[in-house]
Amino acid sequence: MKRTLLFLPLILFGAMALMLGLGLTSDPSQVESPLVGKPAPEFQVPGLRNPGSSVQLSDFEGEVALINVWASWCTTCRQEHPYLMALSENGVPIYGIDYKDERSKAISWLERYGSPYQAVGFDRKGEVGMDWGVYGVPETYVIDRNGVIRYKHTGAITARSLNETLQPLIAKLRREGEA
Repeated sequence: MKRTLLFLPLILFGAMALMLGLGLTSDPSQVESPLVGKPAPEFQVPGLRNPGSSVQLSDFEGEVALINVWASWCTTCRQEHPYLMALSENGVPIYGIDYKDERSKAISWLERYGSPYQAVGFDRKGEVGMDWGVYGVPETYVIDRNGVIRYKHTGAITARSLNETLQPLIAKLRREGEA
């Protein structure tokens, strides 16, 4: 019995090392969202630049659109920004949700790097993010013409995710809407 107890710390250490190793090798962008395939949650937040206006789900009703949750303090958001700009320049409507940020910093950020967004909502407390199941920023949702979330991308959009996943899915959803 005493010999078994001597090996217990070694067994526990091995189990913890295995779990840590598995966690470090998993891809955080592959986290499944329970919202995929379901109607996007309703929301209404003040506009970033004009707090008297609002951004809401009905703003992009009837079109294939992206919802990008971002923040000025997010370094990864800066990495994905050129890809959002490219999508926007190619006619993909993108709506931003500025998440747990300071209004003035977010506005300055967009002035510095450019805005790919049709409109940007200001989610100061993260309430919309909570309803949408945001783990952290950036996160991007593809919404179909019927307001259904068809895909969630966690983390920065890259050239690979843009070319292999987002653009083909957007094209497919647009074709579906034409039929």
